[in-house]
Amino acid sequence: MRLIDKITICEVGPRDGLQNEKRTLTVNEKVDIVNRIAGAGFRVIEVGSFMSPKAVPQMADTDEVFKQINRKAGVEYRALVANLRGVERAVSCGCTKVKLNVSASRAHNLANLNKTPEESVAGFQDCTEAALRNGLGISGSVSMPFGSPWEHVIPISDVEAIIDAYLNVGINEISLSDASGMAMPKQVYSICTHMKTKYPQVKWILHFHNTRGMGIANVIAGMQAGIDWFDASVGGLGGCPFVPGAAGNIATEDLLHMCDEMDIETGIDLDQVIDAAKILRETLGHDLPGYILKAGKNSDLIR
Repeated sequence: MRLIDKITICEVGPRDGLQNEKRTLTVNEKVDIVNRIAGAGFRVIEVGSFMSPKAVPQMADTDEVFKQINRKAGVEYRALVANLRGVERAVSCGCTKVKLNVSASRAHNLANLNKTPEESVAGFQDCTEAALRNGLGISGSVSMPFGSPWEHVIPISDVEAIIDAYLNVGINEISLSDASGMAMPKQVYSICTHMKTKYPQVKWILHFHNTRGMGIANVIAGMQAGIDWFDASVGGLGGCPFVPGAAGNIATEDLLHMCDEMDIETGIDLDQVIDAAKILRETLGHDLPGYILKAGKNSDLIR
């Protein structure tokens, strides 16, 4: 099996993980989780989002979370934004990088952002200019590139049109986000090898949900295609409020355990992440879907 030796993991639990929870954590609880994650060795953390509080009430206090976290040198604290107002909020509270998102599924983009993909793309230029003018990094995300509950099959040309739009406004860090959990390993490998060949200037990120139990298998397929950056969520929390039946993201501790067992370097302390997942489980008051949290590490079985 041909894989890569080192990967970057962006922890998205504080944003994508918590936005689907019925209970909204307090600012102090969110700050504690972010600080614990940073202490475990993550270099990229998605702290929250600057969206409409009516659309995503769980993220309404992201500004305050950014102001209160203990920032570690070398850590990129990023957030999701939908428009220029989101960029302005990010600037005012010390966010490091903002991420734009557009769905390759027209129906999903309307449900998620109340805009067509074309309308979203039209707003990229102002957001990009504002971010760069204020010293913020900027990234882009494409949701539903592997399939949509509405259209089912997404033409690759639709995905490429969005990538071209990102590149046209100067964004060359792009995430392919399987929010619907419909991706399959063979498809992931095919699309990723195609994208890496066609767009060698792009820094690619893969974001998988485990809706149908294929998340980790899709990570392996991405690694085989040469992708070295993946999103994951502590405890396996997550899901998109606008996607029918959406389940959580791949669990960070599950991904880390696999990497540790396969000698793939991450720079992250698995035990500290497991501890953070346990605290989050207690805070939320319900079980989490991650496997390592339930079964423990392989090394725990050695006496």
